[in-house]
Amino acid sequence: MVSLVTDISRYLIIIIIALYTGLNFYVLRKHDLQWQDRVCKKQVQLVFLFHFLSFLIIFMRTEDPWMMVYYLIQWSFFMAYRLIYSAIYPNCSKVILSNTMMLLAVSLVMLTRLDMGKSRRQFIYAMAAAVITLVIPLVIEKIQFLSKLAWLYALVGIGLLGLVWRMGNTTYGAQLSFSFGGVTLQPSEFVKLSFVFFTASMFRKKQSFARAFATTLIAAAHVLILVASTDLGSGLVYFLSYIFMIYVATRNWKYLAAGSGMGAAASILAYQIFDHVKVRVAIWKDPFADYNNKGYQLCQALFAISSGGWFGLGLYGGIPNKIPVVTKDSIFAAICEEMGMIFGICLILIYLGFVIQMFWVSTWMDSLFYKIVGFGLAVMIGAQTILHIGGITAMIPMTGITLPLISYGGSSLISTMIIIGIIQGLHLMKQKEVDYIGRRAEELYEETPTLRGESGSRGR
Repeated sequence: MVSLVTDISRYLIIIIIALYTGLNFYVLRKHDLQWQDRVCKKQVQLVFLFHFLSFLIIFMRTEDPWMMVYYLIQWSFFMAYRLIYSAIYPNCSKVILSNTMMLLAVSLVMLTRLDMGKSRRQFIYAMAAAVITLVIPLVIEKIQFLSKLAWLYALVGIGLLGLVWRMGNTTYGAQLSFSFGGVTLQPSEFVKLSFVFFTASMFRKKQSFARAFATTLIAAAHVLILVASTDLGSGLVYFLSYIFMIYVATRNWKYLAAGSGMGAAASILAYQIFDHVKVRVAIWKDPFADYNNKGYQLCQALFAISSGGWFGLGLYGGIPNKIPVVTKDSIFAAICEEMGMIFGICLILIYLGFVIQMFWVSTWMDSLFYKIVGFGLAVMIGAQTILHIGGITAMIPMTGITLPLISYGGSSLISTMIIIGIIQGLHLMKQKEVDYIGRRAEELYEETPTLRGESGSRGR
């Protein structure tokens, strides 16, 4: 009986994620808020259905009554988050809100299956991040001097990264974090925010070559410190976001081409200088050449993806814990093993729709400062997703980057939620402006007789 229910639920989950993915692109057809709200309500229903079926399988496989209690606690959190956020910000982007909920639901389901202790901690991080993001849109909307703090952003960013470089904990060969009383903080996740705000502040009024040169020097300092800390994955995310932000600011293809060339040259130089980069490239080219040592993680990830097939082995049907660092660097492989490649493809498309919506919000903004901020943050989310999935599927060398909102990690989760809060703040700012223009147009229509066609009747 248990096997029958779990097998049926496994296929239902694939149908749910496929329907959700279809709605995720269908909702982008129009920018009418009321129409989007109706579509997004269906998406939210699918999120709750996916969450319920997944925990039903977990409960039936583990026979642990606590799992249903844990499910109800999470259900209450998702319900409260949706209702409170929509009540405080009725004009927020419901597309971004529903995508956030779905990706968090996938994270909590997979982490519960993989490591209950980490799942609990991630859930605590998610609740803390949710509280923080209730304030972020209001801060973005009300505090206008954020665009005037360029050098403060630079000082804070370089200072924090430099502190980690000199005094940080080393994890898998990279200096990434600090530990305080059992809590680990990874500053590079939060410096991403100051980095984007710094770049946007520098270009908000001037886009001259001198300004571009000075901004590039500071941006290069961020990246070089990350390289010195051997946190090359984060350095690459920073670099990619910068070259796209400078293009948005200047609309000069030469900067984009020069940045791409410099990136290619830097990659070759990093290969020559860093031994672990040579190792990762060698593993990418042939992971089975050193299967029992350096290539073990990638080989296990590839085995997991292939063994899952299109429909997956079902929760607790595979052996994802055989993959090293499965809750962080390799979680996409675990998802494909037990949820299936169809689920994995849908997840990629959900991220695509998520980032497209962020790009749309950024292009909607009139202020160049906010346009660059939105674009830079969207690129960071997209770059992280590509680097994680590309690395674990052997499309590109592995970088050790986490999958946004899904991989385990408090710093990554909270910083991503803050990014989402900032994007929501930009959306609310523009929506308020659009609503004001609409009201003024209606008032003018009512106040001007000629617009209502009354002049002709008076003449007669």
